[in-house]
Amino acid sequence: MKPLITILLVGMLTSSCYFAHAQDAVDAAVEQEAGDPNDADNIEASKVRIAAQVEAMLEHFQQEDPTGLPGVPIPDPMEVPDVKKSLGMGTLVMKEVKAHGLSKFRIDKLNLDLKELRINGGLQLDEMLCKGNYELASFFSKTKGPFTVLLRNVYAEATAFLAVERDGHLNTDRVKIDITFANMAMDFQNLGFLGSVFQSVVNSAPNLVFDAMKPFMLQEAEKKMRLEIANMIQTSLGDRKLPNSITPLDSAIAMGRKIVRQKGYDPYHLPDMNRTMGVFSVQLAHTWINGVSSFYRVGNITAGMANKTVSVLLQLGTQQITGAGQWEVGLGMMTRVGQVQFTVQQIRATIGLSQSMDTRKRAQVTDLQFDMGNIQVRCDGAGTLDYIMEFLVNVIPNLLRYQIMDAIENPIKQRVQEKFNAIDVEQVIKLMAEKYEKEGSDFTFDPKLLGI
Repeated sequence: MKPLITILLVGMLTSSCYFAHAQDAVDAAVEQEAGDPNDADNIEASKVRIAAQVEAMLEHFQQEDPTGLPGVPIPDPMEVPDVKKSLGMGTLVMKEVKAHGLSKFRIDKLNLDLKELRINGGLQLDEMLCKGNYELASFFSKTKGPFTVLLRNVYAEATAFLAVERDGHLNTDRVKIDITFANMAMDFQNLGFLGSVFQSVVNSAPNLVFDAMKPFMLQEAEKKMRLEIANMIQTSLGDRKLPNSITPLDSAIAMGRKIVRQKGYDPYHLPDMNRTMGVFSVQLAHTWINGVSSFYRVGNITAGMANKTVSVLLQLGTQQITGAGQWEVGLGMMTRVGQVQFTVQQIRATIGLSQSMDTRKRAQVTDLQFDMGNIQVRCDGAGTLDYIMEFLVNVIPNLLRYQIMDAIENPIKQRVQEKFNAIDVEQVIKLMAEKYEKEGSDFTFDPKLLGI
């Protein structure tokens, strides 16, 4: 049972670790491993394998009912440690037990809470068959023989909590695992004289045999899970330390703010705008916006998968946004030129996105809500009209800003959805895998890959 739980968490854990210190950690790991020529060859081979696994995964989730995961080694059958259980009327020992059918699992759900560093997931099996040999001994007799236990509708659920330790390293704090099933059928052969007694015990406690095996399964699963999580953290972060004064999520957002400034998006230059209506014309030029990189987390950021669909919900806000530009208004042969300065107290957005695991389908905007703080505008160059324009802009939008936000949410949502509809998700993923093969540790995401 341990591979079930391991696979359950590894994927989402990788995302959380990578989100915390993505490219820097990968670069450091690759540079460290590339010191030896043989290691360099292994890295190149690994990149090719990753690209092949990505393509296999894409094809896998295009099936109507995908079971298992391609490229993930699942021992089937898997050996279970010997089990000894006291039944009151005797002692039951189960030996050489092997569990069959583990590779036919379905991923039911995966949920990642980036704020709480909590990963939760569930796997489902239609059937799990356990075969082995048993010995049943009492004061009166002793019998042994083969046995089978068939579990139907098996469900394995695991929750892992991560935490930043005092030394700054991310590690597994605690793990909760449980395995349940809908019904069970058992067949113990050669029971002889003890058969009726054993059957009465089983009928009174139908989970008895499974409960005897369950602690061993959970113990092995937790041990394997902690090991896999530690390996993933080591691969993603190396020896890098995270601040324990703030959450890794907020640390990652702070890194995002730095990247926005480095990319030249703050201050941000808006394209010039020209509008002409008959003899009347308006031009807005040389407009710059400051404060774009002041975004921060308002609520939680969660990601999950259910019903073959990945969904993300995030709530972000900005601090004060300021801007300035030059305007020109023309009426026939007369023109006026002036300056405009504006301030928005804050902008908050709730964004929900979803993407089917069948990447032939397009991403969807499931939720989009905006909240804007007070707006202040100062105009210069229109003479007396400056006061009228400032009054109209400063008073009316602030009185009606909630209605304005409600009115523009749907058009913006439709516009964003149109952009998403133009993105071939499957092709973008394949191109990114090819780009990674070529660039390796120098890999950076290029927005041009989106094709919009």
